[in-house]
Amino acid sequence: MTLDLMLALAGFAFATSITPGPNNMMVLASGVNYGFRRSIPHMLGIGIGFLVMLLGVGAGVGQAFALYPSLDRSLKIASIVYMLWLAFRIATAKPIASDDPAAVGQPMTFLGAVAFQWVNPKAWAMALTATATYTVASQFTLSLVVLAVVFSLVGVPCIALWTMFGVALRRVLQDPVKLRLLNWSMAALLVASLYPIAAELVR
Repeated sequence: MTLDLMLALAGFAFATSITPGPNNMMVLASGVNYGFRRSIPHMLGIGIGFLVMLLGVGAGVGQAFALYPSLDRSLKIASIVYMLWLAFRIATAKPIASDDPAAVGQPMTFLGAVAFQWVNPKAWAMALTATATYTVASQFTLSLVVLAVVFSLVGVPCIALWTMFGVALRRVLQDPVKLRLLNWSMAALLVASLYPIAAELVR
């Protein structure tokens, strides 16, 4: 892989990782509701889950969806249902003012965040675009590994930044009403992110 291609890949990884999407909306809400430390498994799950997805797409999972459109459609329907459930959880998260940790619920687990990548439309778009654009046919395995490493090095700090933004908001959201409004807003943005995939299903 040439230096120019590496730089282009790093730019693509940063642009797609830092911009709003389901993962970023969820860790922002997690930072607000649970704090940075309790959100670490969620963040690591996103990073490792997307790494596994990239390698899986490179290994041929993406081709399987091209060969079997019904499988692709089923996954999209499952992703919509699951993300609507997550949006509901965010919207109904309890206030952070309570001193009882159990009262504010539980952040997403490491394994939950890993599994979530497989029903995350933005993650699929990123993985498919990246493997199609930034892998070199003559050095496919090596370039796929480089791709995964670059996304890990760039993506995890971006996720952490969104979580820290949530932690910063936590200090000004002690008012349960303000927190509820933020959670509803995050849930609404998560639902809105489903529009492209829903529109594709009804074509």
